[in-house]
Amino acid sequence: MSINRVNITGNLTRDPELRSTQGGTQVLHLGVAVNDRRRNPQTGNWEDYPNFIDCVMFGTRAEAIQRYLTKGTKVAIEGRLRYSSWERDGQKRSKIEVVIGEIEFMSSRQGGNAGGYQQQGGYAPQTPQAPYQAPQAPQPAPATVPVAAPPAADVYDADIPF
Repeated sequence: MSINRVNITGNLTRDPELRSTQGGTQVLHLGVAVNDRRRNPQTGNWEDYPNFIDCVMFGTRAEAIQRYLTKGTKVAIEGRLRYSSWERDGQKRSKIEVVIGEIEFMSSRQGGNAGGYQQQGGYAPQTPQAPYQAPQAPQPAPATVPVAAPPAADVYDADIPF
């Protein structure tokens, strides 16, 4: 058995391109830049090197999501790798791309932080709401009881199964 799962977080390198197949299926193509940190051998400093990843999404979700994505938007993508090969002008070509299963917007269309949907379109931070708690009758203060030291355990780190 093999596992084909990919998780990436990065910025869109271009505006997404929405197409449709002859059968009417919507296909959304987008590029994501993911940084890789490496030490520069000449200077000894750590530097970011971009990796450009092609991603694709299918179906009605592709059409709906396309409206909210623009170049520079930060996204988190979870999906699987797919290999494609073809021939063009007598030359064989191939590529690996990420087929998107889930996508999360990590920045708004205006460049802010991730959050919930607003009626104006786009995303903005939400203020967390405290959960409802029913009023309670005042409780008497508990009597202080001395706490004994825990008994010596015969459990060692090697005995823990994780």
